[in-house]
Amino acid sequence: MKGDKGEKRKQELLKIAYRLIISKGYEETSIDEIIAEAQIAKGTFYYHFKSKEEMLEALINMMITEQTERAKQVLSAPLPIPQKTVAVITSLRPNSDEATIQDALNRKDNIAMHEKINRRIIDEAVPILSEVVAEGIAQGILDCDNINERVRMILIISSDMFNHASFTSADIDVFIDTVEKILGAKKDTFGFIRQLIR
Repeated sequence: MKGDKGEKRKQELLKIAYRLIISKGYEETSIDEIIAEAQIAKGTFYYHFKSKEEMLEALINMMITEQTERAKQVLSAPLPIPQKTVAVITSLRPNSDEATIQDALNRKDNIAMHEKINRRIIDEAVPILSEVVAEGIAQGILDCDNINERVRMILIISSDMFNHASFTSADIDVFIDTVEKILGAKKDTFGFIRQLIR
């Protein structure tokens, strides 16, 4: 029972930190503000998190768990395979409110955490997206083997490309062409991505 209470308190702290960071930004939110909002002693905070950075990592892991749940819900959506593929990838991205948390993760001093988080997202996403690709193969829309490896490659490419908002329309065309070739799809099967991005 004691462990349950401790975990509940930790989740409450994460929710308070999430709300403050979303509204003020990571740098502008202090541990003291989180403690004041939670009405706890400083020692209680440090019992759950050794540092603000460790709390940020726990916060991002909480977001990834929520994103993974959204991606799993897409599996049962009545969407065509190309749109379902993109919907799974999109659901694994932070929403626009979470930009301040994502910005904190992208800071140079957080590069190791950024890599660790990216690996976790990809590891969580591969089985979900592989299910969609297998469904596409069964329907004759996609034609490929080594599904997990191909899906992992698409996720790495899309993460690298879309985490940096500076890409050209030629980049988008090459991305679409690459995804179609990796999955053995007919040309322009994923052409609708152009409209989504623009």
